[in-house]
Amino acid sequence: SSTPPGPANSTVRERVISKHAGRDHGHGAVSMAESLLVSAIGKAASAATNKMSLVMGVRKDIWFIKDELETMQAFLVAAEAMKEKDVLLKVWAKQVRDLSYNIEDCLGEFMVHVASPSRLRKLMKLKDRHRIAMQIRDLKSRVEEVSSRNTRYNLIQKNQITRAIAERDSCMEDIRNQSASNIDEAALVGISNPKQKLIRLIDVNANNNPAQVVCVVGMGGLGKTTIARKVYESMKNFSCCAWITVSQSFVRMELLKLLIRELFGDEALKRQLDVKVVREEYLASYLRKELLEKRYFVVLDDLWHMNDWNWIRTIVFPSSNNKGSRIMVTTRDVGLAKKCSLEPSSIPLIYQHQPLETNDAINLLLRKTRKSEEDMTNDESMRKIVTKIVKKSGGLPLAILTVGGMLATKAIDQWQMIYDQIPLELDSNENLEPMKRMVTLSYNHLPSHLKSCFLYLSIFPEDFKIKRRRLVERWIAEGFIITTGKSRAEEVGNSYFDELINRSLIQSVKVNIEGTVKSCRVHDIIRDVMLSICRDENFVCSTWDKATGVAGDNFRHVAYEGSWCPNKGLDWSHVRSLTVFGERPIKPAPSVCSPDFRMLRVLDLYDASFEITQKDINTIGSLLHLKYVNVGSSYAGSDIQKLPRSIGKLHGLLSLDITGGYVTSLPTDITKLQSLRSLRCSKAGSWCSRNCCIPSPCYLDIVCLPCWFWTGGLPDSEGVRVPRGISNLKELEILKVVDIERTSRKAVEELGELIKLRKLSVTLG
Repeated sequence: SSTPPGPANSTVRERVISKHAGRDHGHGAVSMAESLLVSAIGKAASAATNKMSLVMGVRKDIWFIKDELETMQAFLVAAEAMKEKDVLLKVWAKQVRDLSYNIEDCLGEFMVHVASPSRLRKLMKLKDRHRIAMQIRDLKSRVEEVSSRNTRYNLIQKNQITRAIAERDSCMEDIRNQSASNIDEAALVGISNPKQKLIRLIDVNANNNPAQVVCVVGMGGLGKTTIARKVYESMKNFSCCAWITVSQSFVRMELLKLLIRELFGDEALKRQLDVKVVREEYLASYLRKELLEKRYFVVLDDLWHMNDWNWIRTIVFPSSNNKGSRIMVTTRDVGLAKKCSLEPSSIPLIYQHQPLETNDAINLLLRKTRKSEEDMTNDESMRKIVTKIVKKSGGLPLAILTVGGMLATKAIDQWQMIYDQIPLELDSNENLEPMKRMVTLSYNHLPSHLKSCFLYLSIFPEDFKIKRRRLVERWIAEGFIITTGKSRAEEVGNSYFDELINRSLIQSVKVNIEGTVKSCRVHDIIRDVMLSICRDENFVCSTWDKATGVAGDNFRHVAYEGSWCPNKGLDWSHVRSLTVFGERPIKPAPSVCSPDFRMLRVLDLYDASFEITQKDINTIGSLLHLKYVNVGSSYAGSDIQKLPRSIGKLHGLLSLDITGGYVTSLPTDITKLQSLRSLRCSKAGSWCSRNCCIPSPCYLDIVCLPCWFWTGGLPDSEGVRVPRGISNLKELEILKVVDIERTSRKAVEELGELIKLRKLSVTLG
């Protein structure tokens, strides 16, 4: 019999089992349009079932819009899977995107107008009814026109849909391979220690133990394939070995053939193929039989889907093998890695591959640019820019090699200029293509409901620590969270957050003693690519992205740092979120609660560096779409003395935070906010200092913990008085901080009627 090929006696033969290979074109526009359609379809379904749609004579129009959107969604699923996306298709996808936004805006306004019982009794003002009805009919015409363009220009034929879905993502294989080959250059720097750790984890001397799965986990571009290959090449005491790159849409029969060839040689495969009819189960049975009594080592590189693992595990590997066999899996998804076991009772071993240490990262950059440590020692400007580049790369080998390749042909005095241009150059510079593709691959593999959640992180500045709670509450307010059955929106939102952590797209910063990630950060390189995608989609307008904010752009999210004067011509009426990280905006930007922000859902001034005044919020009641309001500035504080009575008009408000102001009592109108889930309203006072050593008011977990009250006498209570009628807030889950002494007995008793309350913070004067 032929000698089985293995790492000890032959060249590693990496195979990609894929039906197609090719470059990806225009995934961003199609992916985003598909994601937005989900939300627009949900909004249309809600609007159509509202009885006011029948009164206004627009119910049939809304149902038509919903049905057409669902058809467009099916076509977009097919479009996303197509390898080549021509200009017409990308233009059509962007038209669908803008149409989805406009439908959401219009139907959102419709739902706001019918939400109030008083308005419903009056059947809405005649002028409002007529205007919204006309908008809905105009949208119906636009939907018909956009839908017909697909047919008119033959963009996506119906017979392509099934085939395209089956082939989804296979065209991304070459991207993964190019990234892996680029990182191979990093093999000479900083790999020795990680390699030894992984070998120890594999425990190659355990000859009589059951077969074990070892997973190498880390973000794209980190060098998982490189370290796995180095370990694979050093394996000598296994009777047969195989290296398999698992493609996104592999052909099962081809994978089985490749495994037989890699493990047992060409002759063994030829003998199995000599039978008249070759079936999957025939080859799989042969593999299981041959592997049962052998000590094998198999690498499954770049696994993405749990279904793929379950199929491979079930059909390929024998149920019992006490020869110390090892299966090594590389993946970006730690959640998937935790489930990669051969038996339900067994637990896979997980090696979390880490970024390069600072010194190793510097050495790799110097090697790539053909410079030495002596060059850096003798040139202070070079040392500074090298430090900046290494920090920005976050120890990511692919990023270091990509940027280093650009710098290698440039004079050192040009390095700073090139570094400054990286975020903008991602769109056009071919040298940066591998880095962009590495992130784009992960983005394109996100489910539709996670794409908007991921891009939303670009609202926050570079290196910003993002709190989980703040992010999830904002996702909910934006309508990104899709709930089913009895699941709570917060639970689903937290699962989205965990999924982005698991997929290595965001990095954990603060973890509590229970292992829950409480805050995260976005890797600089991922953020740069994220901004590039947002720029193409008019998703976020921010001061740190110099390419956005072009006059006439219909962007949906505004974020700025420092005093900012935007270009004239920006349409504020479409803005859905406003986030401030710096000074007060200057004209022509509207004031923070200006009626110009007609569709605003999220107002977040927590990180503003100016004092928030009473005047800032007096007109807040005109922003009827608000769902998340945080005016509790963490830096300059708040001079808010009272909430305006118009706050009661915000019937869709889910979260309100006025922490740190001077509000002593909540108005009775607050009891009209029957959708409110979170109310944080502590008053500035003796307890307000962030560095205060006095215990803070105690949170009460209504389900699990006994009721504790802070009874210390303080000269200036942090709590606020809540009004009678507080029991109307049936959805309220979080309430802080209630001044029990100044709240009426009746209102205190009503707190017991808040059956969904999970956290309550109180204080005694």
